[in-house]
Amino acid sequence: MDRSYPDRPWIGVGVLIVDDGRLLLIQRGTEPSRGRWALPGGMVNIGEPAREAAAREALEETGLRVSVGDVFWVADGITHASDGRVQYHTVILDFLATVVGGDLGHADDAMALGWFSADDLVGVPLSGPMWPLVERLFERRFERC
Repeated sequence: MDRSYPDRPWIGVGVLIVDDGRLLLIQRGTEPSRGRWALPGGMVNIGEPAREAAAREALEETGLRVSVGDVFWVADGITHASDGRVQYHTVILDFLATVVGGDLGHADDAMALGWFSADDLVGVPLSGPMWPLVERLFERRFERC
């Protein structure tokens, strides 16, 4: 489904899967932010509770089954077209999650996935809404790419 030029924001979820001080990220294979690194996640379906959407998206995008915890962060992903119109607008609920099973592997719509420590993130091109989140998670400031 094309989410460009919406008449209202979409609702999305992200999943913070942290293991041994490292955060699991996917390299986006589609717009917006194609080629940039972001949390596993996606859109909430009609009638689907947000936590269930987070668990579903984690499984679809990483192959991991997770237990979804509390909301860690709320962000707006807003991208403007060259003519100034809003091309994309998603309100994103980012949940903490714990791995409970599954086999790690990325979905077809992702270019790659990887585990990143705070030091690993220096120079990594993250999607725009990710920077404040990782700064809070790792309790440090980053020079943004």
